Amino acid sequence: MSRLVPLYLGGIVLNGGALAFAVLEGEYLFAGAFLFVLIYLSVRLRMVRAERA
Repeated sequence: MSRLVPLYLGGIVLNGGALAFAVLEGEYLFAGAFLFVLIYLSVRLRMVRAERA
């Protein structure tokens, strides 16, 4: 397992929490930014896992 995988997973979890909080508070601009970062982290995680295979 790459040493980056836990960092990406932690980032995805924290960002998902921030996204949920932003949506609940009605801050849709921030939610959009968090969604963009969540997609980016997910893509990077898949790339890191694909390197290992």
